[in-house]
Amino acid sequence: MTEFLETGGGRLAYDVTGEGPLIVLAHGMGDNRKAYRDVAARLVAAGLRVACMDQRGHGESSTGWPSYTRTDAAADLLALVRHLGGPAVLVGHSFAGGAATIAAAQEPGLVRAVVEISPFTRAQKLDLGALFSRPRYRKGMLLLMGTGLLRSPGLWRRYLDHAYPGARPAWYDDHVAGLDAELRRPDRMAVVGRMGMSAPTDAGARLADVRCPVLVLEGTLDPDWADPAAEGEGIVAGLPAGLGRLRLIEGAGHYAHAQFPDEVASAVLSFIEDSVHG
Repeated sequence: MTEFLETGGGRLAYDVTGEGPLIVLAHGMGDNRKAYRDVAARLVAAGLRVACMDQRGHGESSTGWPSYTRTDAAADLLALVRHLGGPAVLVGHSFAGGAATIAAAQEPGLVRAVVEISPFTRAQKLDLGALFSRPRYRKGMLLLMGTGLLRSPGLWRRYLDHAYPGARPAWYDDHVAGLDAELRRPDRMAVVGRMGMSAPTDAGARLADVRCPVLVLEGTLDPDWADPAAEGEGIVAGLPAGLGRLRLIEGAGHYAHAQFPDEVASAVLSFIEDSVHG
């Protein structure tokens, strides 16, 4: 059941399922909280209290916020954790991976651990060599840049098809059709455009300030990077020594949690057991 949290800038939609320690799941740009449905069910079955939130300007959350940076998204995450009586483990996908980093650095007492899935957490540099030598990366970059410049739901849908290589969940077609309908509503693609133009430098600047354990999950076929493993290694290297670990999800694109929910949920649960409860 959808619940709402009123904040100073608008209204955030979320749902909570299960009993136990709190874990908050935040989706990436141009998506909604339903992308976590399979992972959330597995985490609930394992004894966690799972909150899934729609990012500002997405899903059932409101539009009209003054800005859409990762720092803003971090404030939203922390507001929800406070509201639900944290502390919590934060899971952030893509854009929200950087937001979870900032939240952990800002409020270490509220964040027990962070899981970043295919995160945009560091300043990005276009790999010109890979644009010519790696077709998957070239196509992904062109679709992302086209979506941002033209604010086109159609190009975003083509990007999603590219970013889900191979295995797709049974609900994929219905989910993407729902996203397409959402993004054709007034102001929705403008939000995606603004988020896409928000550089992750604010997140990268806070990596060294994080004090909790961090797990980075990268799909080996993620088209957003020429070398997904190197991107994950760079994030781990930016954290204080010993806090970060990287795990690769073989065959996954940018949406490992939707493509391989068993593997992602198992990785999250093992990480929590080892680093939080261990």
